[in-house]
Amino acid sequence: MKRWALITVFLYMLILLALSVPVVLVTFHKWPWVKQEADIHLGDAFQMYQEWSYWVWLGIMGLGQALLLLAPVSMAQRRLPARRPLLIPTVTSAFFLANLFLWGIVSIGCAIFNEGALEIFKFIGEAVFNDDLYTILTKKVLGFTISTPNGIEYTFGATATVAVLWLVWAVIFFLFAKTDDPDALIKRATKWLLRGSILELLVAVPSHIIVRHRDTCCAPFATFWGITTGLSVMLLCFGPGVFFLFVERFSRLQPTSLDPAQSAETAKTP
Repeated sequence: MKRWALITVFLYMLILLALSVPVVLVTFHKWPWVKQEADIHLGDAFQMYQEWSYWVWLGIMGLGQALLLLAPVSMAQRRLPARRPLLIPTVTSAFFLANLFLWGIVSIGCAIFNEGALEIFKFIGEAVFNDDLYTILTKKVLGFTISTPNGIEYTFGATATVAVLWLVWAVIFFLFAKTDDPDALIKRATKWLLRGSILELLVAVPSHIIVRHRDTCCAPFATFWGITTGLSVMLLCFGPGVFFLFVERFSRLQPTSLDPAQSAETAKTP
Protein backbone atom coordinates (compact mmCIF):
# COMPACT_ATOMS: atom_id res chain seq x y z
CA MET A 1 0.00 0.00 0.00
CA LYS A 2 2.94 2.31 0.54
CA ARG A 3 3.59 2.10 -3.18
CA TRP A 4 0.14 3.50 -3.94
CA ALA A 5 0.71 6.28 -1.42
CA LEU A 6 3.98 7.18 -3.14
CA ILE A 7 2.20 7.17 -6.50
CA THR A 8 -0.43 9.54 -5.08
CA VAL A 9 2.23 11.93 -3.77
CA PHE A 10 4.08 11.77 -7.09
CA LEU A 11 0.92 12.58 -9.06
CA TYR A 12 0.15 15.47 -6.74
CA MET A 13 3.60 17.00 -7.17
CA LEU A 14 3.43 16.40 -10.92
CA ILE A 15 0.14 18.33 -11.09
CA LEU A 16 1.68 21.21 -9.14
CA LEU A 17 4.64 21.25 -11.54
CA ALA A 18 2.33 21.30 -14.56
CA LEU A 19 0.09 24.06 -13.18
CA SER A 20 2.84 26.38 -11.94
CA VAL A 21 3.61 28.09 -15.25
CA PRO A 22 -0.04 28.54 -16.36
CA VAL A 23 -1.00 30.02 -12.97
CA VAL A 24 1.91 32.47 -13.06
CA LEU A 25 1.06 33.52 -16.63
CA VAL A 26 -2.63 34.02 -15.86
CA THR A 27 -2.08 35.94 -12.63
CA PHE A 28 0.67 38.25 -13.92
CA HIS A 29 -0.30 38.68 -17.57
CA LYS A 30 -0.86 42.26 -18.73
CA TRP A 31 -4.61 42.09 -19.16
CA PRO A 32 -6.43 45.15 -20.63
CA TRP A 33 -7.75 46.17 -17.22
CA VAL A 34 -4.30 46.06 -15.59
CA LYS A 35 -2.66 49.45 -15.01
CA GLN A 36 0.81 48.05 -14.34
CA GLU A 37 3.22 48.19 -17.25
CA ALA A 38 5.09 45.05 -16.18
CA ASP A 39 4.17 41.90 -18.08
CA ILE A 40 5.39 38.34 -17.69
CA HIS A 41 6.13 36.08 -20.61
CA LEU A 42 6.51 32.33 -20.99
CA GLY A 43 10.28 32.43 -20.61
CA ASP A 44 9.99 34.52 -17.44
CA ALA A 45 7.55 32.02 -15.96
CA PHE A 46 9.86 29.08 -16.63
CA GLN A 47 12.66 30.85 -14.77
CA MET A 48 10.95 30.10 -11.46
CA TYR A 49 12.11 26.48 -11.85
CA GLN A 50 15.62 27.82 -11.28
CA GLU A 51 14.69 29.29 -7.90
CA TRP A 52 15.49 27.19 -4.83
CA SER A 53 12.49 28.64 -3.01
CA TYR A 54 10.15 27.09 -5.59
CA TRP A 55 11.52 23.61 -4.90
CA VAL A 56 11.31 24.19 -1.16
CA TRP A 57 7.61 25.03 -1.58
CA LEU A 58 7.07 21.97 -3.78
CA GLY A 59 8.85 19.77 -1.24
CA ILE A 60 6.72 21.11 1.61
CA MET A 61 3.51 20.43 -0.31
CA GLY A 62 4.67 16.91 -1.21
CA LEU A 63 5.63 16.22 2.39
CA GLY A 64 2.24 17.49 3.55
CA GLN A 65 0.48 15.13 1.14
CA ALA A 66 2.59 12.22 2.38
CA LEU A 67 1.84 13.00 6.03
CA LEU A 68 -1.90 13.17 5.34
CA LEU A 69 -1.70 9.69 3.82
CA LEU A 70 -0.15 8.03 6.90
CA ALA A 71 -3.49 7.14 8.50
CA PRO A 72 -5.13 5.99 5.22
CA VAL A 73 -2.17 3.68 4.58
CA SER A 74 -2.56 2.13 8.04
CA MET A 75 -6.29 1.65 7.49
CA ALA A 76 -5.72 0.11 4.07
CA GLN A 77 -3.30 -2.37 5.65
CA ARG A 78 -6.02 -3.35 8.12
CA ARG A 79 -4.13 -1.89 11.06
CA LEU A 80 -5.94 0.34 13.51
CA PRO A 81 -3.73 3.45 13.86
CA ALA A 82 -2.69 4.48 17.33
CA ARG A 83 -3.33 8.00 18.57
CA ARG A 84 0.25 9.05 17.88
CA PRO A 85 0.03 8.43 14.11
CA LEU A 86 -3.29 10.28 14.09
CA LEU A 87 -1.53 13.26 15.64
CA ILE A 88 0.53 13.72 12.46
CA PRO A 89 -2.47 14.30 10.12
CA THR A 90 -3.92 16.62 12.77
CA VAL A 91 -0.79 18.77 12.95
CA THR A 92 -0.42 18.71 9.15
CA SER A 93 -4.02 19.83 8.61
CA ALA A 94 -3.56 22.60 11.17
CA PHE A 95 -0.49 23.87 9.30
CA PHE A 96 -2.37 24.22 6.02
CA LEU A 97 -5.44 25.70 7.73
CA ALA A 98 -3.17 28.31 9.33
CA ASN A 99 -1.74 29.27 5.93
CA LEU A 100 -5.17 29.44 4.32
CA PHE A 101 -6.45 31.68 7.10
CA LEU A 102 -3.39 33.94 7.06
CA TRP A 103 -3.21 34.52 3.31
CA GLY A 104 -6.95 34.95 3.08
CA ILE A 105 -6.74 37.79 5.61
CA VAL A 106 -3.65 39.24 3.90
CA SER A 107 -5.43 39.18 0.52
CA ILE A 108 -8.35 41.14 1.96
CA GLY A 109 -5.94 43.56 3.57
CA CYS A 110 -4.08 44.11 0.30
CA ALA A 111 -7.36 44.80 -1.50
CA ILE A 112 -8.15 47.50 1.07
CA PHE A 113 -4.77 48.91 2.12
CA ASN A 114 -2.45 47.85 -0.75
CA GLU A 115 1.11 47.28 0.53
CA GLY A 116 0.12 48.71 3.89
CA ALA A 117 -1.41 45.37 4.78
CA LEU A 118 2.07 43.79 4.74
CA GLU A 119 3.36 46.22 7.36
CA ILE A 120 1.85 43.97 10.03
CA PHE A 121 4.58 41.45 9.27
CA LYS A 122 7.25 44.11 9.77
CA PHE A 123 5.65 45.18 13.04
CA ILE A 124 5.55 41.62 14.36
CA GLY A 125 9.09 40.94 13.12
CA GLU A 126 10.47 44.01 14.86
CA ALA A 127 8.57 43.13 18.06
CA VAL A 128 9.97 39.61 18.42
CA PHE A 129 13.24 39.91 16.52
CA ASN A 130 16.29 42.00 17.30
CA ASP A 131 19.88 42.32 16.14
CA ASP A 132 21.25 40.29 19.06
CA LEU A 133 19.01 37.34 18.24
CA TYR A 134 19.91 37.61 14.56
CA THR A 135 23.62 37.62 15.42
CA ILE A 136 23.24 34.53 17.59
CA LEU A 137 21.35 32.65 14.88
CA THR A 138 23.81 33.51 12.13
CA LYS A 139 26.79 32.64 14.32
CA LYS A 140 25.29 29.29 15.23
CA VAL A 141 24.15 28.35 11.73
CA LEU A 142 26.70 30.04 9.47
CA GLY A 143 29.64 30.38 11.84
CA PHE A 144 29.93 34.13 11.26
CA THR A 145 27.78 37.21 11.61
CA ILE A 146 26.41 39.24 8.73
CA SER A 147 24.62 42.51 8.64
CA THR A 148 20.84 42.31 8.91
CA PRO A 149 19.43 42.32 5.35
CA ASN A 150 16.51 44.46 4.31
CA GLY A 151 13.20 42.74 4.67
CA ILE A 152 14.26 40.22 7.33
CA GLU A 153 11.59 41.66 9.63
CA TYR A 154 8.89 40.84 7.09
CA THR A 155 10.12 37.26 6.68
CA PHE A 156 10.46 36.65 10.38
CA GLY A 157 7.11 38.32 11.08
CA ALA A 158 5.33 36.12 8.52
CA THR A 159 7.01 33.00 9.92
CA ALA A 160 6.08 33.91 13.48
CA THR A 161 2.48 34.60 12.44
CA VAL A 162 2.18 31.23 10.70
CA ALA A 163 3.63 29.51 13.78
CA VAL A 164 1.09 31.13 16.12
CA LEU A 165 -1.84 30.40 13.80
CA TRP A 166 -0.54 26.84 13.39
CA LEU A 167 -0.74 26.33 17.15
CA VAL A 168 -4.21 27.88 17.35
CA TRP A 169 -5.61 25.74 14.54
CA ALA A 170 -3.96 22.62 15.97
CA VAL A 171 -5.80 23.17 19.26
CA ILE A 172 -9.09 23.88 17.47
CA PHE A 173 -8.78 20.83 15.22
CA PHE A 174 -7.75 18.60 18.13
CA LEU A 175 -10.78 19.63 20.19
CA PHE A 176 -13.09 18.73 17.32
CA ALA A 177 -11.33 15.54 16.26
CA LYS A 178 -10.00 14.01 19.49
CA THR A 179 -12.87 11.51 19.66
CA ASP A 180 -12.89 10.68 15.95
CA ASP A 181 -11.98 7.25 14.65
CA PRO A 182 -9.24 7.21 11.98
CA ASP A 183 -11.65 7.23 9.03
CA ALA A 184 -13.70 10.11 10.46
CA LEU A 185 -10.54 12.08 11.25
CA ILE A 186 -9.28 11.90 7.66
CA LYS A 187 -12.72 12.87 6.33
CA ARG A 188 -12.90 15.79 8.74
CA ALA A 189 -9.40 16.98 7.78
CA THR A 190 -10.04 16.86 4.04
CA LYS A 191 -13.46 18.49 4.47
CA TRP A 192 -12.04 21.39 6.47
CA LEU A 193 -9.13 21.86 4.09
CA LEU A 194 -11.31 21.70 0.98
CA ARG A 195 -13.84 24.18 2.34
CA GLY A 196 -11.08 26.44 3.61
CA SER A 197 -9.24 26.43 0.29
CA ILE A 198 -12.38 27.23 -1.69
CA LEU A 199 -13.26 30.07 0.68
CA GLU A 200 -9.70 31.38 0.53
CA LEU A 201 -9.75 31.34 -3.28
CA LEU A 202 -13.05 33.23 -3.28
CA VAL A 203 -11.22 35.93 -1.35
CA ALA A 204 -7.79 35.83 -2.98
CA VAL A 205 -8.88 35.89 -6.63
CA PRO A 206 -11.02 39.07 -6.42
CA SER A 207 -8.36 40.68 -4.21
CA HIS A 208 -5.71 39.91 -6.83
CA ILE A 209 -7.86 41.46 -9.56
CA ILE A 210 -8.32 44.59 -7.43
CA VAL A 211 -4.62 45.08 -6.64
CA ARG A 212 -3.60 44.38 -10.23
CA HIS A 213 -5.97 47.16 -11.29
CA ARG A 214 -3.86 49.54 -9.19
CA ASP A 215 -0.28 50.67 -9.68
CA THR A 216 1.17 48.76 -6.73
CA CYS A 217 4.37 46.78 -6.29
CA CYS A 218 4.21 44.12 -3.54
CA ALA A 219 0.48 43.62 -3.06
CA PRO A 220 0.01 41.50 -6.24
CA PHE A 221 2.67 39.06 -5.01
CA ALA A 222 0.84 38.69 -1.69
CA THR A 223 -2.51 37.98 -3.35
CA PHE A 224 -0.77 35.69 -5.84
CA TRP A 225 0.59 33.68 -2.92
CA GLY A 226 -2.96 33.54 -1.58
CA ILE A 227 -4.14 32.03 -4.87
CA THR A 228 -1.20 29.61 -4.89
CA THR A 229 -1.94 28.47 -1.34
CA GLY A 230 -5.64 27.96 -2.07
CA LEU A 231 -5.04 25.95 -5.25
CA SER A 232 -2.29 23.82 -3.69
CA VAL A 233 -4.33 22.91 -0.62
CA MET A 234 -7.46 22.26 -2.67
CA LEU A 235 -5.56 19.75 -4.82
CA LEU A 236 -4.00 18.32 -1.66
CA CYS A 237 -7.45 17.36 -0.39
CA PHE A 238 -7.96 14.89 -3.23
CA GLY A 239 -4.92 12.84 -2.20
CA PRO A 240 -6.65 10.53 0.32
CA GLY A 241 -9.56 10.00 -2.08
CA VAL A 242 -7.22 9.10 -4.95
CA PHE A 243 -5.31 6.75 -2.65
CA PHE A 244 -8.46 4.87 -1.66
CA LEU A 245 -9.37 4.53 -5.35
CA PHE A 246 -5.97 2.89 -5.92
CA VAL A 247 -6.53 0.57 -2.96
CA GLU A 248 -10.03 -0.38 -4.10
CA ARG A 249 -8.77 -1.12 -7.60
CA PHE A 250 -5.88 -3.15 -6.19
CA SER A 251 -8.19 -5.21 -3.97
CA ARG A 252 -10.41 -6.02 -6.95
CA LEU A 253 -7.45 -7.23 -8.98
CA GLN A 254 -6.15 -9.44 -6.17
CA PRO A 255 -7.42 -13.05 -6.29
CA THR A 256 -9.65 -14.01 -3.38
CA SER A 257 -7.75 -16.34 -1.06
CA LEU A 258 -9.53 -19.35 0.41
CA ASP A 259 -9.63 -20.10 4.11
CA PRO A 260 -6.95 -22.71 5.04
CA ALA A 261 -9.54 -25.11 6.54
CA GLN A 262 -11.71 -24.75 3.45
CA SER A 263 -8.70 -25.37 1.22
CA ALA A 264 -7.79 -28.59 3.11
CA GLU A 265 -11.39 -29.85 2.88
CA THR A 266 -11.44 -29.07 -0.85
CA ALA A 267 -8.21 -30.99 -1.33
CA LYS A 268 -9.65 -34.12 0.37
CA THR A 269 -12.72 -34.11 -1.85
CA PRO A 270 -12.24 -36.56 -4.78
